[in-house]
Amino acid sequence: MSYIPISDRDKKEMLERCGVKSVEDLFCCIPESIRLKGLLNLPGPLSEPEILEYFEERGKKNSFDRYLSFLGGGAYDHFIPAVVDYLSSRGEFVSPYTPYQPEVSQGTLQVIFEFQTLICQLTGLDIANASLYDGATGAAEAVLMANRIKNKKRLLVASNVHPEYRQVIYTYTRNLGLEVVEIPYDRLGRVDQKGLESALNSHTSVLLCQSPNYFGVVEDLKTLGELTHKHDALLAVVISEPLSLGLLEAPGKLGADIVTGEAQSFGLPLSYGGPYLGFMACKKEFVRQLPGRIAGQTVDAEGRRGFVLTLSTREQHIRREKATSNICTNQAHCALRATIYLETLGRQGLKKMAWLNLQKAAYALDRLTSIPGVSRKFGGPVFNEFVLEFPSDWERIKQKLEEKGILGGLSLGNDYQGLERCALVTITEKHSREKIDRYAEVLREVLK
Repeated sequence: MSYIPISDRDKKEMLERCGVKSVEDLFCCIPESIRLKGLLNLPGPLSEPEILEYFEERGKKNSFDRYLSFLGGGAYDHFIPAVVDYLSSRGEFVSPYTPYQPEVSQGTLQVIFEFQTLICQLTGLDIANASLYDGATGAAEAVLMANRIKNKKRLLVASNVHPEYRQVIYTYTRNLGLEVVEIPYDRLGRVDQKGLESALNSHTSVLLCQSPNYFGVVEDLKTLGELTHKHDALLAVVISEPLSLGLLEAPGKLGADIVTGEAQSFGLPLSYGGPYLGFMACKKEFVRQLPGRIAGQTVDAEGRRGFVLTLSTREQHIRREKATSNICTNQAHCALRATIYLETLGRQGLKKMAWLNLQKAAYALDRLTSIPGVSRKFGGPVFNEFVLEFPSDWERIKQKLEEKGILGGLSLGNDYQGLERCALVTITEKHSREKIDRYAEVLREVLK
């Protein structure tokens, strides 16, 4: 990309307009004692091929590329078709801002509408927004939404919901006079039903659970919904691995009133933690309490199909005290990538991708638990993540695995008392049989 510097004449005119004689005068407020007196310790200029080679060499030292990774827990390394990068990088999609003017934003609005449609199909609910910041803020928005609907201050949150999601919920609710109660998990790794029944009462507005939960275990959503609805409370389900919806029944069809989560698995790279993509769907009667914005389909004066922002209930659009959220950033580009990804795979492609994850996770679980001293911690059904228990403290084992180039799993001891010897292991379609076998062989050596 060419760069044309300003001329001496340009500099002189700018300095005159600023009312100073030299560029140095602009920094007179900085004390002499802390000013840089010499040149920066930087190499000289490089040609374009030399610059490319420089960054390619350093890219090879990327810590993630140097390791065979079995990490997950809300951020998943899935295959992304090249068409997602190509189409989402087109100037028509990269340059637009929030589509306030529908007459010049039809392409962006249509993508948003299609994203909402896909989320409704996956979650089994009537209405979806477009969109939220990430899964964690989506979980917090879900409990606040339930509080507005039911006007009851007791919020139940399953303890096997992602620990960072729970931290965000506590941050959101800390100064709102709401009571957040955590529900324990049972030996299967699921929400403890007896603990839930004792915690439910007439002051409860919602139960928020995760499925598959942070332990990778699929929850019995139908039973949780029945228990919750008996006390006139809502069931909110958060999903951090939405690829599971390629195989599992839609939560909305099992009794969920609100479904939210993280859509990073749909065409978004790991990117060192973001930006990611939160989604949310709900029953039609709750649409006025749905945070963010909704794109709708309509017709113009000549009867042609068109798209508009139907509802946008953030504080810049209506009276601040009536706004349902502060979601201002245009998340549409992340939603665009998810839309392209889902429409590229299609219904059968998504199902096949989910099936590969399930099969490979089953194979890995069988291989790893065949190692003496390694066992499965929870007995509930899983999708592509599971918790293993080891004969000694996991942190020591993890360090030895890293020395051999393997990131063997996420530690659970920092977030869950009694799970210091446990790790969350994640398998995706990118883990070949050879990679799984290598992990098993190295783990066997380390434990010896």
